[in-house]
Amino acid sequence: MKVFMQLMWYFKQEKLRYLGGIIMLAFVSLGLLVPPKIVGLTVDHIKEGTLTDVLLWQYGGLLIAIAVGIYVLRYIWRILIFGAAVKLAMLLRNRLYEHFTKKSQEFYQKRRVGDLMAHSTNDLQAIQQTAGDGVLTLVDSLMMGGFTLIAMASTISWKLTLVSLLPLPVMAWATNKYGTMLHKRFHSAQEAFSSLNDKVQESISGTRVIKAFGQEKDDINSFTELSKDAVRKNMAVARIDSLFDPTISLIIGFSFFLAVSYGSSLVIQGELSIGELVSFTSYLGLLIWPMLAFGWLFNIVERGRASYDRIETLLAVNEEINDEGTISILPKGNIEYHLKEFSYLNKTPVLKDVSFTLESGQSMGIVGKTGSGKTTLCRLLLREYHIMRGDISLDGEDICDYRLHTLRSAIGYVPQDHFLFSATIAENIAFGNIDAPFADIKDAANTSSIHKDIAQFTYGYETVVGERGVTLSGGQKQRISIARSLVTDPEILILDDSLSAVDAKTEEEILQNLKGKRKNKTTIITAHRLSSIAHCDLIIVMDNGTIIQRGTHQYLLCEEGWYKETYERQALETLIAQGGGNR
Repeated sequence: MKVFMQLMWYFKQEKLRYLGGIIMLAFVSLGLLVPPKIVGLTVDHIKEGTLTDVLLWQYGGLLIAIAVGIYVLRYIWRILIFGAAVKLAMLLRNRLYEHFTKKSQEFYQKRRVGDLMAHSTNDLQAIQQTAGDGVLTLVDSLMMGGFTLIAMASTISWKLTLVSLLPLPVMAWATNKYGTMLHKRFHSAQEAFSSLNDKVQESISGTRVIKAFGQEKDDINSFTELSKDAVRKNMAVARIDSLFDPTISLIIGFSFFLAVSYGSSLVIQGELSIGELVSFTSYLGLLIWPMLAFGWLFNIVERGRASYDRIETLLAVNEEINDEGTISILPKGNIEYHLKEFSYLNKTPVLKDVSFTLESGQSMGIVGKTGSGKTTLCRLLLREYHIMRGDISLDGEDICDYRLHTLRSAIGYVPQDHFLFSATIAENIAFGNIDAPFADIKDAANTSSIHKDIAQFTYGYETVVGERGVTLSGGQKQRISIARSLVTDPEILILDDSLSAVDAKTEEEILQNLKGKRKNKTTIITAHRLSSIAHCDLIIVMDNGTIIQRGTHQYLLCEEGWYKETYERQALETLIAQGGGNR
């Protein structure tokens, strides 16, 4: 029953709903005690020959009135209790979603998407059932069972009641034993579902790669194994689950045996009338539901506790990036890096001794080998990872002193992996500024050289791009992503290798457009093609997480090193490609 204590914060919050539902349940339980008594009285009247038409109509009318009253009360308590349970699921789902949106990249590096989805679906469903059916079975079994026992003992025979309840300690022991086993097995089953969920999400997202390498059969086999594992663990849960009802039915049957055997002897001895024995067996029949409900309660509670523990563990993960800043004025774009060292989860430094200054309105290019730290350098400016105070400053203020929303509102970031939502092109471009007028959306599209492509689509800007922009080419997705950042008119624009999928002519067109649009604003470009950053005011060359060269394009061409060698090689490759095309 620990889960009810864990959910006490919500029960207190919704106390009026739950109290109202419990009161309705109490009246229903009391109402159900009347029919067995009326049946017993009717049997005794029939035996004694004293049953009249008037008395029969009175009994019948009372039974109908009770039935109608119970119908109405059951309708009300269902709305109150189950409505509160649905509200709890909504509250936890929103809390989880908000928690997910606040997490940094480190959080998602440790966890799988499928597992997080399982928490948001199956686990919440189990908790909802606990707050609804669990509360119902707890209250109803206690009230119905308690009121029935009181009625049996006080109005018929306390001795017969005591004898009939002798098997109950066995039921209490069995259900407690089953509950402990069920908790462990259900927790394992939920983890198996998380793994299966993650496999499905990963396979569907990567279906093109799977087909390209002809790995459909292996992927199906992998999924089948995970599916079988989930079935095995759920069958283990079902085996325990299936023990509850037979055990309780056996105990109830034994209680009936004791009641009829001992009750018959009491009738023979004259301590009970036949009508009272009939009423007693009817009351004992009313105890069937509380006993079954008690076993079902353990089932629901242990499932809910396992799921709530998983949810609490997830919600207990602390924020890696603390939003403790107080500055809410947008920075102008004066950037200073004095980064001594930065590392990811593996503790191996990926950036070391990185220092540079970029004034507002200037542009900077970052180049280097793959894995040299270019993307990491940009993402630190967004505070996607934890950094030490003094590592990075904006307008002379430490970026840790800025509110996260303020900081990120000032930066337009176009990542390497371009993610488009399953929405229209216009909605994707306006994602960062949903109130942007169409003129601004079109202007951003023109600047990123995607407007002409969009105009050729049947539905233009109202074209739905499909999940993750599946209907567009890589270059089109890149340019729409650039337009999405431009429509917010950020003080700082970061293009993280965002021109790799476009040809040289389109690249030059976009760069010229950006130069004209962003004269007084800061721009940072990471690239592998050096032509993308040749116009920049400052260029830094990264290698193994540190800066090995810096300066303008002309300066670096005059200096022996990686930049000059790479530029000459790329120029030669371009010349060869053009020569081949003119042949």
